Amino acid sequence: MGIKNLLLWRVIPTLVLIVAVFIGWLSSHELPLGVFFATIIPIMKGFLPPTIAGHGKMSGTPEVPTDLLPQSRPETELFLELPGGHRMPMNGLGMCCRPSAYDDVLVYRTVLWYLLLGGRHIDGAHLYLNHKAIGRGIQEAIRRGVDRNEIFVTTKIFPTQFGYQSTLDNILTYLQDLGLEYVDLVLLHFPSAPASFLSSSDCKQDGPSLCRRQTWKALSELRLQGKIRNAGVSNFAKKHLLDLKGVELEGVASAPVANNQI
Repeated sequence: MGIKNLLLWRVIPTLVLIVAVFIGWLSSHELPLGVFFATIIPIMKGFLPPTIAGHGKMSGTPEVPTDLLPQSRPETELFLELPGGHRMPMNGLGMCCRPSAYDDVLVYRTVLWYLLLGGRHIDGAHLYLNHKAIGRGIQEAIRRGVDRNEIFVTTKIFPTQFGYQSTLDNILTYLQDLGLEYVDLVLLHFPSAPASFLSSSDCKQDGPSLCRRQTWKALSELRLQGKIRNAGVSNFAKKHLLDLKGVELEGVASAPVANNQI
């Protein structure tokens, strides 16, 4: 068999089958893009991804000593004043885009180390698939003496989950996963989904603009209920920000846009 026939009848069909199986596996999950990144990023760095090999098998962040107690916050710590009257630490721990961010054991250790050594701002997202591990780290830090009121937790809702009811449901899930009574800041992760067929939101037929407005309405209500303290956006252009202007809640003004994280 020549090289041409080998490629045509063996290699290409095999690759197509592998890709089809991978796509089918991704689509079986609630957040396919999150699983994609949690799988591909470790592989690209030479690690077996926890999505396939399981958690706790990746090397990285060492265990936290059981007798380690919290250190003071940095005396020179800088803050941003948010429109809602809260202060956000300008430096934070991002929980994305490195192999260790997708292993629950390493995520727990990383969050616990960070909080015990004086850090206070944790930046997560639904897309990163590590809320539960972050929550365990936070709860252990609180148990060891870190004041919850000092911890600033940011998370993000991905566009595939946009929509009024979807947002209400998702934020309650985030709170349960994190083990918190409130989240300090919730961001709209991107203005719109990369592909509408990936979306499970209840507004995907209404178009991106209306989806953003419905999501903002839900976040504004959750803010009034005390479930979240601030609402913001991420990766938004001016035209996307204008969509949020004038969203009302039965005569009550919507939440101010706290920030635009880029």
